[in-house]
Amino acid sequence: MAITASAVNELRKMTGAGMMDCKKALQETNGDMEAAVDFLRKKGQKISAKRADRSATEGAVIAKSSADMTTGVIVKLSCETDFVAKNDDFVKLANDLAEVALENQPADLDAFNALPFGGTTIGETLVNEMGKIGEKIEVPEYKLVKGEAVVNYIHAGNKIGVLVELNHQSNDAIVAAGKDVAMQIAAMNPVSVDENDISEEIKQRELEIGKEQARAEGKPEAILEKIAMGKLNKFYKDNTLLKQSFVKDSSKTVAQMLNDIESGLTVTSFNRVALG
Repeated sequence: MAITASAVNELRKMTGAGMMDCKKALQETNGDMEAAVDFLRKKGQKISAKRADRSATEGAVIAKSSADMTTGVIVKLSCETDFVAKNDDFVKLANDLAEVALENQPADLDAFNALPFGGTTIGETLVNEMGKIGEKIEVPEYKLVKGEAVVNYIHAGNKIGVLVELNHQSNDAIVAAGKDVAMQIAAMNPVSVDENDISEEIKQRELEIGKEQARAEGKPEAILEKIAMGKLNKFYKDNTLLKQSFVKDSSKTVAQMLNDIESGLTVTSFNRVALG
């Protein structure tokens, strides 16, 4: 049957797909609009399968906190090219997904993908977007954090998202301190909150490396353990958040800065999600 330009345009408005794709979908479905939408969705699924091995290392990372600062989410929406990642519609989609996640608080990525969104589910929406854009699009990481105070931060043009959980209820000073800590986490990428969160395997590995370095420098066997412990403490100072020097005032550690804001204030947990 003949496919009118107005029908093609209507389908394009409904789906965002290209004109030629819309025309083909209508031709294949004898002008049935709903069937044409399904045809395009199936095309998206084929693109999804075809691009399953493609690397989606670009995108947008969105971190959001609730109005009362007790809940936070991070959503990482990935794509293949920087061109798509910087598109306003793509960034809006990432923000909308994070907003839906914050409202519904799904427990994990499977529950996140099953959330209602735009008349379908988030998972189906992502498949449809692949059909429109022609790139692999996915949400490989989703984080949900609840606590006394959960502060969000987005760094470097949506390339890194951070959530910081603090152990005191939020006020302006605590939120400001949390933002400073989140900026530190984004920039310095600590491996844990403190040494208690570092596995025994990593500790033993660092000790062995320290001993071997000292041995290679010709140090006596009797003092290798002491030297290795010193190197392990240096590792803690460089790589654990609370022992790191505070980037805005290197005369203090992060732990000291927080305690100066409010006695006993500390970080309970943090999440850092980055592109790549």
